[in-house]
Amino acid sequence: MKKITAFIIFSIILGSCGQQNTQDGKEGVNTVPQIEEVAVQPEDTKNEQIQKGYDDTKLNEPEDTDAVEGQEVILSDYEVNSKNWGIDPIGDVNDEIVLLTIDDAPEKYSLEMAQTLKDLGVNAIFFVNGHFINTEAEKENLKKIYDMGFVIGNHTMTHANLSNLTKEEQRKEIINLNDLVEEVTGERPTFFRAPYGVNTDYSKALALEEGMQVMNWTYGYDWEKEYLTKDALVDIMVNTPLLKNGANLLMHDRAWTNEALHDIVQGLQSKGFDMVDPNRIQTPNNNTVN
Repeated sequence: MKKITAFIIFSIILGSCGQQNTQDGKEGVNTVPQIEEVAVQPEDTKNEQIQKGYDDTKLNEPEDTDAVEGQEVILSDYEVNSKNWGIDPIGDVNDEIVLLTIDDAPEKYSLEMAQTLKDLGVNAIFFVNGHFINTEAEKENLKKIYDMGFVIGNHTMTHANLSNLTKEEQRKEIINLNDLVEEVTGERPTFFRAPYGVNTDYSKALALEEGMQVMNWTYGYDWEKEYLTKDALVDIMVNTPLLKNGANLLMHDRAWTNEALHDIVQGLQSKGFDMVDPNRIQTPNNNTVN
């Protein structure tokens, strides 16, 4: 009872001080510390809370804003450099890395390419087109690639040059594919690559709205006529002067790329490069860093 009486008297004093501040015309300024009013509770209730693991000394501590109940906090170690489209480290992490990306998936060879990469223990982004996910068999292939742990990126529905399309047409190319990928895998893409590397202001804004990181590439060769064989492609992908820390490697769902993929990865590794996990790259939906 003494504790309750003392609390009431102290509250009256604080109320008088607060009124005096208002009367003095100092609106918004209060020299008296703000004290949150806490209802006095019987000792037996407090003891019951302690037994249950509660600690009332922590009631007014700031909440941990890095963690939300039921939501995993993912930390990013790398980010996309929008000037050269390479992958830059954030903080003190390995910078001798390259990113593997496969476009025009899953046409004919993507599932086999995914198995090759999985056997080698490396990850990649498979940028998919909607016209390769029309049939149930094609959808099943996409789901298998996703279930193997690979990141699925958006490469538009029909591989159209976005600069030739209206805003509404661009929106359909991008959003309809996100919807389709989510329908098949349960997850919307977090990376966007425009066909031919041609972005528009609208496509970039739409990608951001969808939580996707826009991405082009550092180099790729498997569509040029002199590199349409396994040996020629392996040689140029591993020995090109464009190979450097953070290089963003573009490949496609092609027969010769499928044949070359194993040796490309091993050739890059022999030069000291690790294949970066795309899940460690910052996106608009994943901007928490280590």
